[in-house]
Amino acid sequence: MRYLLDTHVIIWLIEDSPDMPPDIKEIIKFPENNVYICSISLLEIAIKMNLGKLTLTVTFDELLNYIQTSDFDILQIEDEHLKKYLELPYIHKDPFDRLLVATAKAEDLTIITIDENIQKYDVNWVW
Repeated sequence: MRYLLDTHVIIWLIEDSPDMPPDIKEIIKFPENNVYICSISLLEIAIKMNLGKLTLTVTFDELLNYIQTSDFDILQIEDEHLKKYLELPYIHKDPFDRLLVATAKAEDLTIITIDENIQKYDVNWVW
């Protein structure tokens, strides 16, 4: 299977949060699954850290190193993602999450998320 991590999932992984269900950890760590992180999530984390709205137990460099040394694939924002973004109904106000939905649709990925607003879109999701 092919999965896209929502931003909060990345944060909960790096923080080893007890809020992360064990079955979701298993999906992410299962070697036959391809797990992707969208670059927009990294931008969102950087912005929130810069504004003081997010504090992690690791530095941003350590977060990047964790991602780079794991089996995650980074997806850059592509033209097709932006085209899908423009086609989305305005269900969710958060532009970062809307771009994650668009990316998942364009790349045929299942989003791993707890976000109920993302789950309202016509997109594959688990949690």
